[in-house]
Amino acid sequence: MIILGVVILVVGLVLGIPLLVTLGVIVALIGAALMVAGMAGHAVGGRRHYY
Repeated sequence: MIILGVVILVVGLVLGIPLLVTLGVIVALIGAALMVAGMAGHAVGGRRHYY
């Protein structure tokens, strides 16, 4: 999800579409939060590790 968020963010910046920039940031932050939760030992989405 982090990579997808960064790709959406870059596309939004290149094309000048603020909605894509916002969505890219949100998706990247959600991916980072899931990664941190997975690394802390919490099961995320039924998985022991999320990375």
